[in-house]
Amino acid sequence: MDKLNILFHATAGAPEQQWLAALNSALPDADIRVWQEGDRAPADFAIVWKPRAAMLAGRSDLKAIFNLGAGVDAILQLGDSLPAGVPVIRLDDAGMGAQMAEYVTQAVLSWYRRADEYEMQRRERRWQFLPPFAKADFSVGVLGLGVLGTQIAQALQAFDFPLHGWSRTRKTLAGVICHAGDAGLDTFLRATKVLVCVLPLTADTRDILNAENLGKLQRGAYLVNVARGAHVVDADLLALIATGQIAGAKLDVFREEPLPTAHPFWQEARISITPHISALTQVDQSARQIADKIQALKEGREIAGVVDFAKGY
Repeated sequence: MDKLNILFHATAGAPEQQWLAALNSALPDADIRVWQEGDRAPADFAIVWKPRAAMLAGRSDLKAIFNLGAGVDAILQLGDSLPAGVPVIRLDDAGMGAQMAEYVTQAVLSWYRRADEYEMQRRERRWQFLPPFAKADFSVGVLGLGVLGTQIAQALQAFDFPLHGWSRTRKTLAGVICHAGDAGLDTFLRATKVLVCVLPLTADTRDILNAENLGKLQRGAYLVNVARGAHVVDADLLALIATGQIAGAKLDVFREEPLPTAHPFWQEARISITPHISALTQVDQSARQIADKIQALKEGREIAGVVDFAKGY
């Protein structure tokens, strides 16, 4: 049998050598080459993160394009540069769900126990008791009930918070009051005190965390965003924090990354910032997942993670 030819590309900053070592280990019978400008040699599959349009345009020889992450907005924005009829396949969980559940749980508990406010008091050398929140009034809403959102909601169940979840289509999740579609979004938001955003970035979800929607949350709400920075309208969030409608936020993702040093988020004490670390892709586990899916495709079996272009995820 001829060797598989696989094109690889990752943006600067990605652990290219680590990925190549893991992929070569998981696919020992494949010829994996790093794409260079002008490379039009035959290839069976492409494994990419934020590829350039020139890499994929006209590549009708590809059987599939594997995206090195769960979020596919960066590759779908290539639009007509993607070869027609070639499936794009995202990673499933690959160890990210547990990490994201840990991150969100820490953020929610920290706000619930008022640790963020006590830390601000510490900086001012101020000793002041803050009355605890009533758990019955501390409803947590998970915006996006896919694989990651479901794991987050399940992790939070251990702490007995009232839990709400929203998804585009109706889901059923034990212990969670589920809302769906445009009709259910308003009710979901109005029921939420702490909003956790885990949505994919699509044309419909871009700017969804704007003044109108954030204004529907219970007053003094808290925002945790581990999805994409473009979900948040930055100026609207800052304005609502200034009025007290939003009491604070923990943000791991931003419209521009790294977050520019002049961005006003840095100056807002009620916004906690982390550098897109809520869920880091596990390279070895992901490489094995890609290898298993390539084998399944060769054998004509169905696989999970095939992107629906109409939905955007």
